[in-house]
Amino acid sequence: MTAQAPAEELVLHELSAGILRIVLNSPQTANAIAPEQRDRIIELFDQADTDPEVRVVVIASTGRHFCSGANVSGIGNNGAEKRVGDTMRRIMGGAQQLIAAVLDCGKPVIAAVQGPAAGLGAHLAFACDLVVAAESAAFIEAFVLRGLVVDAGGAYLLPRRIGLQKAKELAFLGDRLPAEEALALGLVNRVVPAEQLRPTVDEFAQRLAAAPTSAIALTKKLFNRSLDADRDESFLLEGMAQEMQSHAHDSSEGVAAFMERRAPRFKGW
Repeated sequence: MTAQAPAEELVLHELSAGILRIVLNSPQTANAIAPEQRDRIIELFDQADTDPEVRVVVIASTGRHFCSGANVSGIGNNGAEKRVGDTMRRIMGGAQQLIAAVLDCGKPVIAAVQGPAAGLGAHLAFACDLVVAAESAAFIEAFVLRGLVVDAGGAYLLPRRIGLQKAKELAFLGDRLPAEEALALGLVNRVVPAEQLRPTVDEFAQRLAAAPTSAIALTKKLFNRSLDADRDESFLLEGMAQEMQSHAHDSSEGVAAFMERRAPRFKGW
C-alpha cells in the first residue's frame, strides 16, 4: 500500500501581502480530509488568529473537487470492541474542531470553491465568512446517503444559514445543490466562471488585507454570537466591541482620513 504523504504536502500554505492561502492538495482523494490534514488545517487557523501579519485567510484546493468530506479510509477499530462514546469523542474532537477553528478565527476567511463540496467539505465552506464558487461547484449533504447523521457542525450551520425547512430538505434528501441555487439561498456570495474564480477571490482578499482587521474581527464575533444571543446581549456586546475598537490605531486613522478627505491607511490593529 502506498504510504500517505505528510500533512505538510497535503495541506499547502503561503503568506503573502497579509493573505494566508491554505490549499487542500490531495486531488487523488477528491481532497477528502484525513485526520492529519484536519489537524494541520486547525493548526494553521490557530496560528493565523494570533499572527498580526495575517489579515485574511483563503481556503482553496487543487484538482476538480473542493472537498469530498472526511477521509475515513484509515479510520477503524482494528478489531477492538467499540465503546460507547468513541464516535462522539472522535466527531467532537475532530470535524467539529475544524469548523470551530474557522468560525472562531479572528481574521476574515474566504472559501474558493471550484467544484463539488460534500459533507464536511460543504460545511467547511459554509463556515467561512465569504464564499466564492465557480459555476461548476455544488454542495451535497452526503451524510444521509451513507446512512449517517449530519455532523461537522451541520446541525448548527445549516438552519442558521438557510432556515429550518430548507436545511431539513438538504439533510434528509442529500440532493446536489448547484452553485447558482446555493447563491439564491444565500450560502455563497458570488458565482463566477471557473477562470474568474481566482481573480474574484484575490480581489476580495486584497480588499480585506487592506481593511481594519481588528474591526472586522470584532464584527465577525458580534455577527456569529448574534445567532445565539437575545437583543439585550447583542446590544451589550456591540457596545463593548465599539469601546474596544475605539482604542485601536485603525479607529483613529479612519476618523482622521475622513476628516482630511483622504484614503485611510489601516494597519490592522
